[in-house]
Amino acid sequence: MWSHLVSDSSYEELHAFAAAIGCPRGAFDRDHYDVPSTLYQAAVGAGAVEVGCKELLRRLTGAGLRRPRRRGPVPPTG
Repeated sequence: MWSHLVSDSSYEELHAFAAAIGCPRGAFDRDHYDVPSTLYQAAVGAGAVEVGCKELLRRLTGAGLRRPRRRGPVPPTG
C-alpha cells in the first residue's frame, strides 16, 4: 500500500519533510512522493494530514505545484 505525500506550499518543504521521515529522494515523482505504508505513521506523526484524492489535487493546484502527467506519445530524445 502506498500514499502520496504533497506540499501545499513549496517543493522545498516537501523534500525536507520527506527526508525527515526517511523517505528517499528517489520516491519523488513530478509533484509528490510515493510513501510506502511502512512510513505512513511517521508521516502522520510528523504532521502530514490525510486527505482524499480530490482534496489532494485541489491543494496542489491551489499552490501552483501540480505537474500533470504528459498525455500522448513521448517525444524521442537525442
